[in-house]
Amino acid sequence: MKVLVTVAEVSEVDEAFEVSGTGIDERYLEYDLNEWDDYAIEEAVGLSEAGVADEVVAVTIGPERSEETIRMALAKGADRAVRIWDDALADQDLLDVGTKAELLARVVEEEEPEIVFTGVQAADDAFGATGVALAERVGYGWAAVVNAFDLDASGGEASVHRELEGGIEELTDVSLPAVFTIQTGINEPRYASLRGIRQAQRKEIAPKMLSDLGLDADAVKGELELTEMYVPETESDATLFEGSAEETAGQLAELLREKGVVA
Repeated sequence: MKVLVTVAEVSEVDEAFEVSGTGIDERYLEYDLNEWDDYAIEEAVGLSEAGVADEVVAVTIGPERSEETIRMALAKGADRAVRIWDDALADQDLLDVGTKAELLARVVEEEEPEIVFTGVQAADDAFGATGVALAERVGYGWAAVVNAFDLDASGGEASVHRELEGGIEELTDVSLPAVFTIQTGINEPRYASLRGIRQAQRKEIAPKMLSDLGLDADAVKGELELTEMYVPETESDATLFEGSAEETAGQLAELLREKGVVA
């Protein structure tokens, strides 16, 4: 059985930063593995260690810089990786869900995995829909926001718990092949060992351009356009009390009376 895991490199912003046009100046950005994808990797590697998965393949959409991120997936146990990038992708300010799903679908069609794990969402754009859109695109079954996964490999079916609104849990059986979007907390992601990091340097990361996937630049022109980015105005109504415990308690009581909270 082959398992494919989608992996995203996400940007994290310093506490103090500057907006530059429709983006944030690179000086204030750091890049890391998307948190949700870390749990998806652990779920896939767990199937490999249990002898259920014969191969775990990680796939990402990102520039050469993102190879550092995808090597974390390799260091944690993925067998090989695919990285999709192209100048036409670099020209896009924002990759929408449909574009990501189309790119990943081409890899799924080539690799033909029985299981695809994705994170529920990416920490930067937080669309939270790529996994389901991918399933729809390739005609796989799917289950979203999975927080428990039990596979019956011989029966070709997975029983999953899904986290719904209001704390409700749903138990669903999904026939393979299928896409599962993995929620944080489903497992305990491992740290990459030094041995794993060294081995990851020797594992294959296959670059794929649009032409390798049978696509052209028109295929990545999404329907979303990033028109503006700004720091929203915030209003602070905090009151700081100074003095001893008795003094601050008195100040708090007076404020509560002024606000009409107490008589």
